[in-house]
Amino acid sequence: MASVDQQRAQRGDLRVIDTRAELDAAVTKLADGHGPVAIDTERASSFRYSDRAYLVQMYRRGSGTFLIDPLPFGDLRDVAAAIDSAQWILHAATQDLPSMRELGLDPTDMFDTELAARLLGKERVGLGAVVNELLGIELAKAHSADDWSTRPLPDSWLAYAALDVELLVDVRDKLAEELTAAGKADWARAEFADVLARDLAPRTAEERWRRMSGIQQLRSPKQLAIARSLWFARDAFARELDVAPGRLIPDRSLTAAARVVPRSRGQLASLDKFTGKASRSELDRWWEAIKSGMVDQNPPTRTPSDPSTPPHVRNWERKRPEAHQRLQLAKPAVADRAEQLHLPTENLLTPAYLRQVAWQGTASTPEEVARELQALGARQWQIDIAAPVIAAAFVEAH
Repeated sequence: MASVDQQRAQRGDLRVIDTRAELDAAVTKLADGHGPVAIDTERASSFRYSDRAYLVQMYRRGSGTFLIDPLPFGDLRDVAAAIDSAQWILHAATQDLPSMRELGLDPTDMFDTELAARLLGKERVGLGAVVNELLGIELAKAHSADDWSTRPLPDSWLAYAALDVELLVDVRDKLAEELTAAGKADWARAEFADVLARDLAPRTAEERWRRMSGIQQLRSPKQLAIARSLWFARDAFARELDVAPGRLIPDRSLTAAARVVPRSRGQLASLDKFTGKASRSELDRWWEAIKSGMVDQNPPTRTPSDPSTPPHVRNWERKRPEAHQRLQLAKPAVADRAEQLHLPTENLLTPAYLRQVAWQGTASTPEEVARELQALGARQWQIDIAAPVIAAAFVEAH
């Protein structure tokens, strides 16, 4: 028996919108539909330099399914205007919103089916698992990691992409019913609004180079300077080729070279851990970057510690034992409360917020804890539940 996506492909009605006339017709149909709009994007960040969307899928009852190639259009602001008053449904919105916003697709009202599933305490929250549980349909995820910059896109890929949105409205309806029944609908609305308010723009280059795999093994300023120089050289080359940087040379190869501090081009070439598609073909490029790092007059240091930012938890008992005790009692208390509410602990309260309040040690009453959590960015429903639990733990710690 053919799978659902195979059946969809065999229907032969999958078309990619890539002309202005087709897009204008789609805009009209979307505006004439009713209810929320399901939206998804397909990217190629494992293959291409950017995280841009190479396909945008939409479905609305009364309108149908639309598979839009955004490349010929520059932006999709006309599409956004047509559905601006509708609720937009996404799954794992933080993954799609940055590339959507680049196209002018920025919702004002959103329902995130993955986040809803988390708030309901579901064990598996991937789209396939949620669709299977709620609709009894098994989705194949065979094309989730494919290169969506490919043109033309195969019909089997388009079928996969279409199903991601065609089932999403039904999933949203069932999740909304469950949220209401569980008394969590208001929590969900607050969480969706928080996601929409976040700045999800990509990190700056200065932040990104420090997040290379293996960077924690580099101790000296010279090693860090070499790693930074290699990262920027790779980034510039990847941008020029429109290739994902890791496909040229993986992070760990860059940090391995920086750790060794090679003294010659030959030594660099002989490093077993310096691997990757362009590790040898562009050896001169990497050697020049290493030489530049070695003579850097302003080498970076390990990320300077902000006195207001807690150190790693393993150092608390030595540096601030009273904070360690607060955290040791508050952390399981919050986890227990989350379990009672059938919530993942991190959805009841961002772990970093609890660490910050415990480290500061300036709050002991529920009201004081609430004010600090609010300043950190916790939502009111989280504060109402977590603040009394944390305050009680802090009192016990004393």
